[in-house]
Amino acid sequence: MLQAMQQRMQQQGIRRLLVISGESEWCRKQAQWLTATLPGDWPWIGVRPPPGLSALASGAVRQLLGQERLHAVFDATQALDVEALAVLSGALRAGSWLLLLTPPWRQWHRLTDDDSLRWSDGSQPITTPHFIQHLQRQLAADDEVTLWQQGEALVLAPLAERASWRQPDGSPSTEQQALLRQLLKATSGIWVLTAARGRGKSTLAGMLVANSPLSCWITGPSRAASEVACEWAQGRAQFLAPDALLAHCRRQDVGQVGWLLVDEAAAIPGPLLQQLVSYFPRVLLTTTVQGYEGSGRGFLLKFCAGLPAFRSLSLQQPMRWAQDDSLERVINNALLFNELPEWQATKQEISVSQVEQRELCADPQRLRCFYALLSSAHYRTSPLDLRRLMDAPGMHFALAQMAQEVVGALWLVDEGGLNAELAHGVWAGRRRPRGNLVAQSLAAHGGQWWAPMLHSWRITRIAVLPALRRKGIARRLIAQQRQQVQGLDFLSVSFGYTEPLWRFWQSCGFELVRIGSKLESRSGCYIAMAILPLSKQGEALRQAAHQRLARDWQWLQQRINVQLVLPSDGDDSQLAQEDWRELAGFAFAHRPLAASLGALQRLLRISRLPLPALRLHLQRQQTPAQCIIQLGLSGQKTLLRHWRHEVAEALTQIEAQHCHQWRAWTIRCC
Repeated sequence: MLQAMQQRMQQQGIRRLLVISGESEWCRKQAQWLTATLPGDWPWIGVRPPPGLSALASGAVRQLLGQERLHAVFDATQALDVEALAVLSGALRAGSWLLLLTPPWRQWHRLTDDDSLRWSDGSQPITTPHFIQHLQRQLAADDEVTLWQQGEALVLAPLAERASWRQPDGSPSTEQQALLRQLLKATSGIWVLTAARGRGKSTLAGMLVANSPLSCWITGPSRAASEVACEWAQGRAQFLAPDALLAHCRRQDVGQVGWLLVDEAAAIPGPLLQQLVSYFPRVLLTTTVQGYEGSGRGFLLKFCAGLPAFRSLSLQQPMRWAQDDSLERVINNALLFNELPEWQATKQEISVSQVEQRELCADPQRLRCFYALLSSAHYRTSPLDLRRLMDAPGMHFALAQMAQEVVGALWLVDEGGLNAELAHGVWAGRRRPRGNLVAQSLAAHGGQWWAPMLHSWRITRIAVLPALRRKGIARRLIAQQRQQVQGLDFLSVSFGYTEPLWRFWQSCGFELVRIGSKLESRSGCYIAMAILPLSKQGEALRQAAHQRLARDWQWLQQRINVQLVLPSDGDDSQLAQEDWRELAGFAFAHRPLAASLGALQRLLRISRLPLPALRLHLQRQQTPAQCIIQLGLSGQKTLLRHWRHEVAEALTQIEAQHCHQWRAWTIRCC
């Protein structure tokens, strides 16, 4: 039965899903029997594979990118990593079975999922009823998915009639040939190739290299992810990692390079990518339409909108399996990978409403529209975000709708409410509880130790349909929160700083309270944080945090390359009480130097002590490595101890009693 079905699947060029549901040991035994019955590669994703099968942890499944396997087992009896499931499904070739092992079907939604530890910000696994029930509905609705439950006989779901599939012979498809001719004629420009997984994007990029008389360079998020393109390039392509390539372009002229090919461009930070494409006469960017690397449509709308000009290309026909592949269909439906059609404009009124998690998840069509809108606006959106949206605690949502269509989406998350002892520990650098991104950052880096005690909502995503942008819809969504939410001290947002984006948040009433000093790897921007106060306590926090940022800005801007004016009327000729607190935290606790930079600079201005290690780094601008050499120290930890000791000495010399009091407060809070 199994062999005959597998032969038909191979003839039709499709892959299928077989769900084995029951107690963990029973599921493993059935999977072991099936793997022994059908010859294949059978990678086992999960723990404790049967003898003779190779185990692969879910976090390591990306190793399979660009590779192919025949059949696989995904053990989800303890944890369901949907990103790994999506990657694995893309690595299976035509004729493959994917065995999905699950807990007992009727109990599954009530059981904890160990994978939730990655995305729920909790210290213990949680139940994930909304996503599991959504997944079960999708699996049950697909006529070609087989569900085998413990206590029942295996009955394979029937296979629909399809035409015989012709396996690719290595030559370009008709679609690929047409695009290849177009690209080979190019004299200059940027082309963006989007397609679903398995359509031959990377293959086409490699064919371009192999057939072009020009020199071609390839870059991508990793060498492994670009192996297919490099293989089809027949050794003619030079691969460089994106950051190394940019450094090379800055040092040397690359005018002799005819093409730059960027594989899975949506996975590369936008600012870095924008700089790269400016150096080359011809650029081909490839990205997946929708998947675990992000949204190709969102990439077109978000990143490519900032390019001077580009041409959009696409591939529709699968190469590694047949059209209407069963496994691709069910994975797309389960993980909401199917993008919505273009919205047709109407002139109806827009309504804004609050919706809670249970209500949103109970309406499949509204959930699909909401998530698709977020994916299009934030092209790094991944299946992990879907799990968080549907089941993580403390999620809140707002919708803008026109004629029942979702045209605007806002996603917020609970933050704060920590007790005083834990908040002090965060400030001192000794505690880092999960979650509370902005609240903890204001304590750990901004110096407002009480910030995590306040109650707030952080805006984690906001999106509006492109056709309706710049019409005030996003501001209406935020204004509704400002007017209707109760019991909160402030709203917050963390974003990659750009001047237009900051102008938007400022127009919504937010005040800038922190800018990080390192470029964030995903966005290529400095991380900025802003808050909108909703209570007296929130207003006091806004005032304290913004005043500190403005007072420290003259030193921070030496490390943060943004054009921003933050006037300050602070007195730098003496130490304020917040300076004493900050310096005590650096000297007697574990606060980092970057968080204490302004207070340290003010200390150096008024202290009469030599403080050689601090002055060498902060006033003479020597790097830590240079300081270590010049001071004859053994390493970074020794240098940090010297810095902390010098601050303690300086505070004692200025006012010993005051220093003792702040030291006692710092140690007591830890």
